[in-house]
Amino acid sequence: MSSSSSAAARRGWMVAASVGVVEALKDQGANKLSSSSSALVSSKLRDEKVKQSEESLRKVMYLSFWGPN
Repeated sequence: MSSSSSAAARRGWMVAASVGVVEALKDQGANKLSSSSSALVSSKLRDEKVKQSEESLRKVMYLSFWGPN
C-alpha cells in the first residue's frame, strides 16, 4: 500500500468517526429535548393538581363556615 492511499484511508476513517460523533451528539441533544419537554408536561400536570387541591380546600372551608348547620 502506498503512503498516499494510506493517508487517504486514514482521512476516510477520521471523517467517518467525526460523522459518528456528530450523530451521537445530535441524538443526545434530542434526548435532552424530549426529557425537558416531558419535565415541562409533568410540571404542568403537577401545577394543575395543586390548583385542584387548593380549590377543593377552598370549597370545604367555605361550606364548613357558610354551609347549613
